[in-house]
Amino acid sequence: MSIKVKGTVERRDVGMGAWAFVSEDGKTYEIMRGADKTLLQAGQKAEVTGDVREDIMSAAMIGPMLEVKSFNITN
Repeated sequence: MSIKVKGTVERRDVGMGAWAFVSEDGKTYEIMRGADKTLLQAGQKAEVTGDVREDIMSAAMIGPMLEVKSFNITN
């Protein structure tokens, strides 16, 4: 399922660590490995376009996996 959502990037200390994207409406997604390092900064506000992957999961289990396709920083 493709989505376009605004929110904030967070670093979660779960296991080896995980990156989360918390939408403005409070939904938490786990950002998949391999995302652009420019996006992966705690507190970074952005609008993200990507795919919610229902065919995979992670050890962190903080929310649906989000495969980021593109983003715009909105700070």
